[in-house]
Amino acid sequence: MGTFVIEGGHQLKGKIQPQGAKNEALQILCAVLLTPEQVTINNIPDIVDVNKLIALLKKLGVKINKIGSGSYTFKADEVNLKYLESAEFKEDGRGLRGSIMIVGPLLARFGKGYIPKPGGDKIGRRRLDTHFEGFINLGAKFRYNREDYFYGVEAEKLKGTYMLLDEASVTGTANIVMAAVLAEGTTTIYNAACEPYLQQLCKMLNRMGAKITGVGSNMLTIEGVDSLGGTEHRMLPDMIEIGSWIGLAAMTKSELTITNVSWDDLGQIPNVFRKLGITVEKQGDDIHIPAHTDGYEIQSYIDGSILTVADAPWPGFTPDLLSIVLVVATQARGSVLVHQKMFESRLFFVDKLIDMGAKIILCDPHRATVIGHDFKSTLKATTMTSPDIRAGVSLLIAALSAKGTSTIHNIEQIDRGYENIDERLRAIGAKITRVEGN
Repeated sequence: MGTFVIEGGHQLKGKIQPQGAKNEALQILCAVLLTPEQVTINNIPDIVDVNKLIALLKKLGVKINKIGSGSYTFKADEVNLKYLESAEFKEDGRGLRGSIMIVGPLLARFGKGYIPKPGGDKIGRRRLDTHFEGFINLGAKFRYNREDYFYGVEAEKLKGTYMLLDEASVTGTANIVMAAVLAEGTTTIYNAACEPYLQQLCKMLNRMGAKITGVGSNMLTIEGVDSLGGTEHRMLPDMIEIGSWIGLAAMTKSELTITNVSWDDLGQIPNVFRKLGITVEKQGDDIHIPAHTDGYEIQSYIDGSILTVADAPWPGFTPDLLSIVLVVATQARGSVLVHQKMFESRLFFVDKLIDMGAKIILCDPHRATVIGHDFKSTLKATTMTSPDIRAGVSLLIAALSAKGTSTIHNIEQIDRGYENIDERLRAIGAKITRVEGN
């Protein structure tokens, strides 16, 4: 297992460009299975989770060519369905949570889709019910082998229907949309997720010949078509990475410019960081963060009560940035309550921050109160282990702001979501070294 060694307490300076969006990539890549024609995708992030999915598609028989940095062509004209029933697939699919999204396209085009229980972050329960209930509503038969945790859906022909999702699941909505585009008749999905990445998927499918309306709302209407064609698509920048760099700039009192951020797709993110007292300036399509040499002060509500930052389905604040908010608050003036509603284990990394000297009260698995230091005492360097992607980056930001040398183990978790993060941080002045494990 790899390790980062970080010498903290240094100001950073310069420009940093966000990678392509991880969570968009996992949806878009699965959509290539919907057509035998060539699909070209640009701005694909070079990260572990995405590369695992590309390898999985290759084993499924998709012809894949790299045509440039972050650009690939995909052609699924000879899909190997036998691979889905192999022991190799059970092992490959289990290692990646995003593999669940191959099921919808396979079901739509070939009448069957299988998946082992996927892995991913250890952040609590992440149900798959929404996905499979959607497929069943479209007329698929569901089966589940409890002995080896293997799921399957089969249908001779999917039929459009009305459905109300039990939760506005992003991956669930994406999977059902990909199944419904080739179904017979009209499908209406209410309580659909409406994240920018899902909007990107719908726009791409429409360019391929799908008929999806209501894009950007929580009610999608999909008129089924007989077949889809090829297209070219470009990923949005990763909004989670953008939020991470905003937090990094504030914590290290650094002047940073985050380039080409697609401001229109950032939703609440700039506003939430502004509520923490961070200056977030719009410069064209860039974000400029000036050096916060005098620190930053958390706003209170109008009645003077403590600020609460909570996650919610889009257009609410994304849960993936709550761990960044929590770390940033440790050096603010004032206090904030962080309420993580969606995942019950995502706040458990705060014990590492408490070890570093942060003032955090973990109220329960979902809520933490942070009392900021206002830089009057810095966080102290320590040795820690990354439990998941987002907590890992939060700990990395804490280490970059701390006095002394910190060590972070299990950095494979960070590599799952952030492309060449150590190289890119060194380019703006960070003292970070990657040490490969045995």
